[in-house]
Amino acid sequence: MPRQDDTADPRGLIHESYRIEGITEPECRSIFLDWAIGVPIGEDSTRLVRHLLGKYGAEYPDHPMTDVLKAALATPSRTGRRGGASARRGS
Repeated sequence: MPRQDDTADPRGLIHESYRIEGITEPECRSIFLDWAIGVPIGEDSTRLVRHLLGKYGAEYPDHPMTDVLKAALATPSRTGRRGGASARRGS
């Protein structure tokens, strides 16, 4: 039964991922994506991730879900030109 006592993880997906022995980072990314899809529109997902990282990160610093949660907070790197219609039209 999922944990209902954490509003940041109402379905208990993140909680359960920490309980799965031998879970891999790709599996954690998949679970995280499922969790992220379930975040209600208008909810601050960054705040929720910070809450979850605070709840589990210190106790499980080497767990792959901790790495996934940290990656979710990282600022994406700029890759340069993105293309699109303006790039096809030229200068």
